[in-house]
Amino acid sequence: MAEETQKPEAAAAAPAEEVVVVEKEEVAAPVAPEATDAVVEEKQAEVEAVEETKVEEKEAKVTQSASFKEETNIVGELPEAQKKAFEEFKQLIQEALNTGGFSAPPPSPPAKEKDAKPPAEEKKEEDQPPAAETEEKAPENVETEAPASVEIKEEEKTPPPAETPAPETVVETEVVVEKVTAVEDDGAKTVEAIEESVVAVVAPADEKPEETASSSVEPEVVPKDEPKEAEVPPSPPEEVSIWGIPLLADERSDVILLKFLRARDFKVKDAFTMIKNTVIWRKEFGVEGLLEEDLGNELEKVVFMHGHDKEGHPVCYNAYGEFQNKELYQNTFGDDEKRSKFLRWRIQFLEKSIRKLDFSPTGISTIVQVNDLKNSPGLGKRELRQATNHALNLLQDNYPEFLAKQVFINVPWWYLAFNKMISPFLTQRTKSKFVFASPSKSTDILFRYVAPEQVPVQYGGLSRDGKQEFSDADAATEELIKPATKHTVEFPITEKCALVWELRVVGWEVNYSAEFVPAAEDAYTVIVSKTRKIGLTDETVISDSFKTGDAGKIVLTIDNQTTKKKKLVYRTKAKPYSD
Repeated sequence: MAEETQKPEAAAAAPAEEVVVVEKEEVAAPVAPEATDAVVEEKQAEVEAVEETKVEEKEAKVTQSASFKEETNIVGELPEAQKKAFEEFKQLIQEALNTGGFSAPPPSPPAKEKDAKPPAEEKKEEDQPPAAETEEKAPENVETEAPASVEIKEEEKTPPPAETPAPETVVETEVVVEKVTAVEDDGAKTVEAIEESVVAVVAPADEKPEETASSSVEPEVVPKDEPKEAEVPPSPPEEVSIWGIPLLADERSDVILLKFLRARDFKVKDAFTMIKNTVIWRKEFGVEGLLEEDLGNELEKVVFMHGHDKEGHPVCYNAYGEFQNKELYQNTFGDDEKRSKFLRWRIQFLEKSIRKLDFSPTGISTIVQVNDLKNSPGLGKRELRQATNHALNLLQDNYPEFLAKQVFINVPWWYLAFNKMISPFLTQRTKSKFVFASPSKSTDILFRYVAPEQVPVQYGGLSRDGKQEFSDADAATEELIKPATKHTVEFPITEKCALVWELRVVGWEVNYSAEFVPAAEDAYTVIVSKTRKIGLTDETVISDSFKTGDAGKIVLTIDNQTTKKKKLVYRTKAKPYSD
């Protein structure tokens, strides 16, 4: 998955921080040296304060943004400059399809001697002297812009005899460009694409037979159309598909082409080079056949898809802490063969995930990626570092613009320091897709982008495997519990039903209880769940239910006796029942 450079339009829309510097350079009038120093120091302090404020505002804006604002995939809504680039891109692809330009180049031929000639000249090598220049360079005395058929009169003078002057020879020549080779009498240069039909008008009496034979041809000889005789009927355009979609088929193809253009900042030639290299790599790597391979399921807990974010993007989780298992680590990265298998498995997983996306112009064609760095082996594991770097390079070069958001959770301090070092080298577009959260903030940050009912239970959400009373489609409610307070949640009951609910407090360390309060004044309160303290590792999700035929309400009480705020998520539903 390749990161892109900022497009001109995006750059124009970004905050113009440099304008502040320009305004500060204006000088109104000369002042005393002491005053000048003071003014300079004051203005420098103002500039630094403004820059710090802008940086803080920008960081806050990036952190608080719900999702990266994706550009439109509808060609008609693109700016004019991008439309033009898109049409040029499609034209280049069509030309490449017509000429087989997406095929891997043949192996380089062995080096030839300097005087080696193309096949078109080999048949004349025996009778012609070696050429001084290649056939691509025209001699100085030939007009390269001459029309296809012209008449040229030349005067050739032969050496005079001892006493009698030699008669002049006038030759009328019809020159037809037919991509054959003519050589001058002195053998000095080779000219491409000239075939001559020569008619002798006057010939000297004492001319040698060899010279006459070499410069005369039967009159009015029809030029041979050798290239046409050798031509093969044009083959149909090459059929090339990526992720199961032909390159030039319909609107889905346009969405794919826009990914490559955006990855190269709408530079058409660079985008064409990228997509061509991608097609060639996919053929060499055997991506289509890879989809059918059985590479095992040992890594299904390391990388997995689960749910969607709040905007509908599929979410992919990468749990690097699983590699703390020494057996799993050795089986995955122990030698070159195992690392190669891991790479093929990772590409296979991504290919299957991409083919489930919607490539229509208004569809979802990007993924949110969550990287869990808890207990991650870190940079010290050489084999893991090599394998991940190799995979990252392949993803950047061949899977452009597939990330809507990159969320890092449970980030250790050393990773934050590393990111701070590389951050200046990233574009604002790239940085707007990255989000980092320390262990204490991971669940809260994750809930900004993914609803609690879609988040796996191990990351603070309510989503669990197996048969449950609630599904991921049942929305949950989020509430904040203040420090040192009792927080209550009420579920009204108006008819005979069985009420079920589930809840969790992120970080727990609270007291929980539940009771039913009837609407009738003379009725007694029913304790559903006695007060009990729930620690961090006691329970992940509490599931409970209550059946009643009376009107009233269920009251849940969460007593937070700590000095920290707590996040509460819950959901409920009523089910009919009969006695």
